[in-house]
Amino acid sequence: MAANRRMLYAVLYILLFAALVWALIPILYMAMSSVKTQVNMFSMPPKLIFEPTFDVYKDMFSPRVNFAEFLTNSIVVSVVTTGVSLLLAIMGGFALARGNFKREKDISFWIISTRMAPIPAVILPLYLIFAKLGLIGSTVGLIFAYTTFNLPFALWLMTTFFKDVPVDLEEAATIDGCTKFEAFWRVAVPTAAPGIVATGVLCLMFSWNDYAFASIFTGKGTQTVPIAVSLLVSQQGIKWGQAMATGTVIIMPMLICGLLVRKYMVRGLSMGAVK
Repeated sequence: MAANRRMLYAVLYILLFAALVWALIPILYMAMSSVKTQVNMFSMPPKLIFEPTFDVYKDMFSPRVNFAEFLTNSIVVSVVTTGVSLLLAIMGGFALARGNFKREKDISFWIISTRMAPIPAVILPLYLIFAKLGLIGSTVGLIFAYTTFNLPFALWLMTTFFKDVPVDLEEAATIDGCTKFEAFWRVAVPTAAPGIVATGVLCLMFSWNDYAFASIFTGKGTQTVPIAVSLLVSQQGIKWGQAMATGTVIIMPMLICGLLVRKYMVRGLSMGAVK
């Protein structure tokens, strides 16, 4: 029995290692290619030992290319969208988790069902609404678009997380003299902190990586980093060096963020999984 278990664990570890290698090789290759010359980038077999050059990054952040503007727009839009979505989702999720009203399950399903719609299905209605409001081509319009798509998912997650927080903790805080809001803020929110972090990371990833909304609702001066990548493809060819460097800039913040909060991600996404 013990031998079979060891064999099972060995197979699982091998599969996990293979999946890790499969996922990391393209990222490492892209990061290495971003500091290679054009000749070394396409050499076969690939050169693992070479003299790195950062000319591509220097050119990207020069006034001529103005990549910093794309990066600033992405940071502002992603952070603001995540903050707004989390704030509304925390309050709404707690209300749905603790609210005593009819058809609560139907309301929760209706909320998450709005997130199930494919992006192309919602772009046209949003475009018509934003055009009437004069939000096309503005950062505010893109934030509204991302919040529209992020909020149902965040609200549904936060409802689940708050349902996993024991009501007895809030009742004990109320007995000790806390108001309902203080019990919510000082007890429920800290207890659900791993779920809040997990929800925030997922919202941040969508806002940071999105291309569909950014290509429709932005204009000159408000475009984000994914749009910058598409501009590297022209009739003259693809600027591979800048494409590799831009891809590295896009993926590294999310990779670092995921590593920093991985403990909270695992705890948050597994809340309520074991009863």
